[in-house]
Amino acid sequence: MERGADLVVPIKRLDRAKSRLRGAVPADQHAELVLALLLDTVTSAISADGVRRVLVVCEDERVPAALLGTGVECVDERGLPGLNAALTFGAESLRTPTGTVGALQADLPALRPAELTAAIEEARGARAYCADRPGTGTTLLLAAPGEPLHPRFGPGSADAHAATGAVRVGASLPTLRCDVDTEADLGSAAALGLGVATEKFTRSFELGCTIPP
Repeated sequence: MERGADLVVPIKRLDRAKSRLRGAVPADQHAELVLALLLDTVTSAISADGVRRVLVVCEDERVPAALLGTGVECVDERGLPGLNAALTFGAESLRTPTGTVGALQADLPALRPAELTAAIEEARGARAYCADRPGTGTTLLLAAPGEPLHPRFGPGSADAHAATGAVRVGASLPTLRCDVDTEADLGSAAALGLGVATEKFTRSFELGCTIPP
C-alpha cells in the first residue's frame, strides 16, 4: 500500500460557485472570494503530512493561474455533468493500484494541515468520510487503497457515503468540518482562524464575522 492520499478538489466556474454566499462582498468581488476560499483550502491540504498530491478540477481559466507556484495541480475540464462527475474524473486520473484517492471540498478556509493528517490517519486505510458541522454534508471522502472514489456528494451526502460502507472520521476536527456556504459559516470559520487569502476579504469588507487578533 502506498503511503499518503491523493486528493481531488472540485470547483465550479467562480462566478457561479457559492451562490448562497453571494452578497457577502460586492458582486464584482464574489469570484475573488470564492477563489480565496479555494486557495486557503488547497494550500493547507498540500502542506498536510499524509497528502501526496492535490488536484483541482475546475472550469475557469482564472483558477490554474492562481495556483501557479503552490504545488497544487490543476486541470481545466469543461462540460462535466456535475460535482460527482468532476470528482470521479479527477480521482480516476490520480488512482493507482495501491494508492488512496480522496475528495476534499473547496470551501474550508480555516483548514489546518494537522487536522487533515489526523483524519487520514484515523481512516487507517478504510473507506471513510468526514461530516460537516451540521453532520449532514461531507467535507472529506477517502476511498480504500486502490479502490474507486464512488462519490455521493449532494444533499444528505454524509448518510449517502455511510451507506456505501464509509466509516466516519474527524468528529473532533473543527477546521476540517467547517465548510463555508453562507456568511454565517464564514463567521464560524473566522472564529477558528482563516487562511491568508480569505482573511484579506474579511478585513476588507464588513462581513459580520469575528476575526481573532
